[in-house]
Amino acid sequence: MKILTIIGARPQFIKAASLSREITNHTDVKEIIVHTGQHFDVNMSKVFFTEMQIPKPHYNLAINNLGHGAMTGRMMEEIEKILLKENPDWLLVYGDTNSTLAGALAAKKLHIKVAHVEAGLRSYNMKMPEEVNRILTDRISDVLFCPTQQAVDNLENEGFKNFNSLFVNVGDIMYDSALFYNSIAKQPERSIPEDFILATIHRAENTDDRSKLVRIFNELDSINQSVPVIIPLHPRTKKKLDEYQITTQVNIINPVGYLEMVWLIKNSNAVITDSGGLQKEAYFFKKQCFTLRDETEWVELIDAGCNQLINVLTDDIATVVLNDIDKELDFSEEIYGDGMTSKRILDILKNY
Repeated sequence: MKILTIIGARPQFIKAASLSREITNHTDVKEIIVHTGQHFDVNMSKVFFTEMQIPKPHYNLAINNLGHGAMTGRMMEEIEKILLKENPDWLLVYGDTNSTLAGALAAKKLHIKVAHVEAGLRSYNMKMPEEVNRILTDRISDVLFCPTQQAVDNLENEGFKNFNSLFVNVGDIMYDSALFYNSIAKQPERSIPEDFILATIHRAENTDDRSKLVRIFNELDSINQSVPVIIPLHPRTKKKLDEYQITTQVNIINPVGYLEMVWLIKNSNAVITDSGGLQKEAYFFKKQCFTLRDETEWVELIDAGCNQLINVLTDDIATVVLNDIDKELDFSEEIYGDGMTSKRILDILKNY
């Protein structure tokens, strides 16, 4: 069996590495990895692939810095060429990027089976490009690998039982990755205080709105007076802080790699973020998460009480965080599975 995997960003490589490691145990399976280059990342050097124990891609399309339409179209064109050359049994995509949708569309029109990892997620905010990508990819996939029961429920509510596809809760492949990288996590080179809150701010809805960004950093400064706040500063956020002339007293460090981020999560008192993935990772490492967004696709974390949504403009961020940071939480439920997601995915692909 031959699987052609489409990757567009560094987090997708980290997730895909778990399945790639599982594939090495099966001599009857070959994987071809295509990196679209959607999220150009200077940190994805040879050292990155070696340190993270990730196989280097067989193809790098270097398609980035384009509008949504141009980017998706260019990717479809190039992926189609590779599909015709490699003739895989499966086209495998992860998540909700433009690369995800482009790969699924290209394969489907060539009558190649499509498998979608992280299927069934919904934020119900159609202004998010990711929401459009994930909905369309789900609809044309042959097998939909859902990370949670909530994702399965979403697909059932949308009538997927009436479609010619299989959708199943296999657990979250990111949990597989977190367990693997937990043992090789490393402390950032900069000195880190013993007690701290980890924060990340990068979403355009927060960084591109001056009033929101000012309020966020004012509130983080207030929190920082009680508990040190550490922010690995995203380049977009740094640019906007400079543009808006916003100053802050929080502890800013340079962006970190995934191994350093795992260490920071594990050793933090709590997490404040607007990231999607970090909400889950906080749960993996049993940390309370405060999410600076109006909605999240990871609603099961809200239901479990391990994650709180905070409206940046109307909620008192500092008060919420400082009042609840020591609250007793229950992390015993295996919301995201048992760390065997990669094995389940491969077993289903081989027997479908």
